[in-house]
Amino acid sequence: MKKTFNHLPVLPAFHQVTWWVCRGLIFVWGVVMLFSGHTTEFLEAVFGIIFTHLWDLFQWLGGKTFITQVPYRLQTMLNVLLCFAIVIGTTINKFTTLDIIDIPEHFMSGYIATAGSYELAIIIQQKRPKDKVLSPALAAMFALAFGVMLLVGWEFYEYTMDRLYGLNLQRTAFDTEAGLIDTMVDLIVGTCGSVLSMFVTAFSKNKKGKKNNE
Repeated sequence: MKKTFNHLPVLPAFHQVTWWVCRGLIFVWGVVMLFSGHTTEFLEAVFGIIFTHLWDLFQWLGGKTFITQVPYRLQTMLNVLLCFAIVIGTTINKFTTLDIIDIPEHFMSGYIATAGSYELAIIIQQKRPKDKVLSPALAAMFALAFGVMLLVGWEFYEYTMDRLYGLNLQRTAFDTEAGLIDTMVDLIVGTCGSVLSMFVTAFSKNKKGKKNNE
């Protein structure tokens, strides 16, 4: 991949367009929320836009560390998830009584978390001697375990925010199992996305590796 004058790789046009479309939609949504008096949702949009620049920050601040080798495709998947979750998911959750939107959000989260974890395992190990390189199978198992751990960490975050700030991220209701059901459904759906991602990533990486060795 070519480098620009400021040492940032030149991204394929499709990914550049996708990133800026997602950022633009989140920005417009945030402005609408701000002028509608929904400050919390506006701040959500601000943080969402910051996270759509993670890959750029890796390149600028990563120096010679492995973090600069994170594939830009992961940022594309993350941007699409953020755009969907903020613009569509938050709107539906806030202004309607539909809960089904959480299913694709957590499925996509699990998929992306595991795909990123696989890349992380490979990147960390790739500078080791050839006989100590991490096998695709072991990388896939690490990716699944680390990806599911991230899903659990998100549920920790939801629980903490509910208790500290009186939010209702886990749909908690007094003397009911609503909160438990919401948490378990989120984890189950996210894990399904993680398992699918593990197989898709492992097979695609293994197939690509075989072609490079031919």
